[in-house]
Amino acid sequence: MYPCYLDESGVPEIPGNSTHFVLAGIAIPIERWREADAAISEIMARYGLAGAELHTAWLLRKYLEQSRIDHFSEMSWDERRTQVTRLRVVEVHRVRKLGIAKRNSQLKKVHRHTDPYIHLTYDERHKLTLEIAEAISKWDWAVLIASCIDKSFFLTRGKPDEVNASAFSIIVVQFAELLQQAEDLARIASIVLPPQDPVREFGLLIHDNNPTVALKHTGQLRAIRENKVSARHGIFDRIIETPLFVDSTLTRMIQLADLWGYSLRRYVENGDTGLFSILYSRQMTMIGRIQHPAHRARVDHMADTNCRCLICTKE
Repeated sequence: MYPCYLDESGVPEIPGNSTHFVLAGIAIPIERWREADAAISEIMARYGLAGAELHTAWLLRKYLEQSRIDHFSEMSWDERRTQVTRLRVVEVHRVRKLGIAKRNSQLKKVHRHTDPYIHLTYDERHKLTLEIAEAISKWDWAVLIASCIDKSFFLTRGKPDEVNASAFSIIVVQFAELLQQAEDLARIASIVLPPQDPVREFGLLIHDNNPTVALKHTGQLRAIRENKVSARHGIFDRIIETPLFVDSTLTRMIQLADLWGYSLRRYVENGDTGLFSILYSRQMTMIGRIQHPAHRARVDHMADTNCRCLICTKE
């Protein structure tokens, strides 16, 4: 059984505020779930973030208040939190007096999402994300999948309101192929290794909760499974027909999919290889009981044929 945790980076709307829309997933054997969760939780705890959500985009923002505090890096975590909170309270009252509701609402949103991390300097937060990426890169039993869509190019291929649906379809195919491969390798293992009962590999898609997306993706997955051509090939029968939608703040593996998606979008939009180079590797992937020499990260980049990124050139 493989659960595959999915999260989005960027927005599917065209033009929106991102050039790309990314749907990223991390698939792990169910028996490895506790090990993976414990490893990431241990890293988070070392940075004073036990139980906190890992939200990469908010984590890696520059916090203006920190730059206004003298000798911030020399303070204890408690002192840092006190000083940043004090400045934020002052700023909230200042903005409130301006009477601009939208600005006040945006400020509160920023504070709410970044509050867990204000005791860490930017360098410490950056180091945290690198440590987590390094940990994931060592999981030779995990498979990273993703669909990256250049929205300007997509307009030549599909309708503006189908970006999300197209990305999800690509993810479903990638996941189905992974399950098929795992099953085929298990069959080979039964010949070259001590015999065991035949294994049928099933998968479950677990997505960050969004009521609108939940309705669309559930219907889309059922349509794919019921399609006569798909049914004839049988590869989609391994995926449980109803995706699971969960609160990302409570699900560590969704947060790892968020990190993976963030690294991809930063790369395809800005050429930022920091996190991407760690996660997008060609190391061996453990599938079933056989070490399979396949690229652990399986990424589809829907872009112009002239794109020379590492994904498109298969480097």
